[in-house]
Order: sequence, then structure tokens, then C-alpha cells
Amino acid sequence: MKITIIYDNESQDNSLKPDWGFSCLIEYNGINLLFDTGSNGALLLKNMKELGIDPISIDEIFISHSHFDHSGGLSSFLNENGQTKIYAPDPLRGISPAREVIYVDESIELSPQFYTTGMLFNMEQSLAIKTEKGLVIVVGCSHPGVENILKAVTPFGTPYALVGGLHGFREFDVLNNLQHICPTHCTQYISEIKSLYPGKYIRGGVGEIIEI
Repeated sequence: MKITIIYDNESQDNSLKPDWGFSCLIEYNGINLLFDTGSNGALLLKNMKELGIDPISIDEIFISHSHFDHSGGLSSFLNENGQTKIYAPDPLRGISPAREVIYVDESIELSPQFYTTGMLFNMEQSLAIKTEKGLVIVVGCSHPGVENILKAVTPFGTPYALVGGLHGFREFDVLNNLQHICPTHCTQYISEIKSLYPGKYIRGGVGEIIEI
């Protein structure tokens, strides 16, 4: 599995522009899935170009929640590729153009090895991908709470890695059993997570590539 961070508050390279929001490309099991689309479509597409990611190569899009910093770039992206399959929360109903749009409510298997938690507490869905090592969980902001997200994915397997925004999160012991932690975007306590889990911590930022 390969995860490339396309949109984040920080950047690993001067040619890649940071901004408030989050997006990453997940390449696994023959599927290229774009997780969230950041705030600004033009910036999303610019960073994709700099990273050598062709919008036409994207098969599916997963929108964690309707907040603008996660869905704001969607319409611009769809102008470049209107043939994707999209998993989105109901408040975004009316998305077009697309090959297919599924408005998510309950936890379901999206495609082989890809699962959604469903809209936990009607706030946000998270993505779980089953690998040989365990579940890789990708989150937007973790508004439902990290512990609740980790519990929600356990029917699919054992949590192995966590990537994404951990908004307001301070219950650090919840992370003890994870092997990799990449806090991004709205995570206020990145330095504390890095200090507590130096062997598990992965730096985020636009341009970061995580291979699992």
C-alpha cells in the first residue's frame, strides 16, 4: 500500500503548497482512491501535478465529511475527471458529474479490502483498508473520537496504522496498540504524539509518502 499526502497544513517541499485541509491518494489492491479533496481545487490539482498524479488515474473518491476543508476541492477535481465512483456523506447530495455516487450512512464494504465506518454520530466517516499487517485507518478530522473510530473498524480486523487529522485528541493511550501513527491537518498535539511514540510516529505534510 502506498499513501501520498496531497493536501495538508504543512509541506515537505517548496514546490508543494500547504493549506488548511486534507487530501491523500491511496494506492492499494489495484485501486487508486482519493481520500478527501482539501479546501481549494486549484491548489489540489497543482499539488497533484507536482507529485505526478494524473486526475484521470483516480478510480474512486472518499469524502470523510462535508466540511469545506475536506470537500472544497471536489468540484474542481470532477471537472478533470467526472468518471469516478464517489463515497460521500448525505449533506453533499447532488454531486455531479461522476460514474456513480454512493451517499454513505451505515458501515459497509466499499470494495474488496476497503471499508467505511459509516457516518459515526452523523458526523464523519473514516476509511479502513485491510492489509496483511492489519487495518490501515485513514481519517479526516476524527470528529467522532479516535477511540470510537478504532472500535468501529474492529469488525474488519485489527487496527495497524492511523493516518489523518486527530482534532482535539489527547487520549494518547488509545494509540498504544497501533504500529504507525501519522497525525496531520487539524491535530493540535503532534509534538506530544511524536514524543510518546517516536518509533511509530510518521511525519505528515504535503509530499509525504507512506508505504505499508
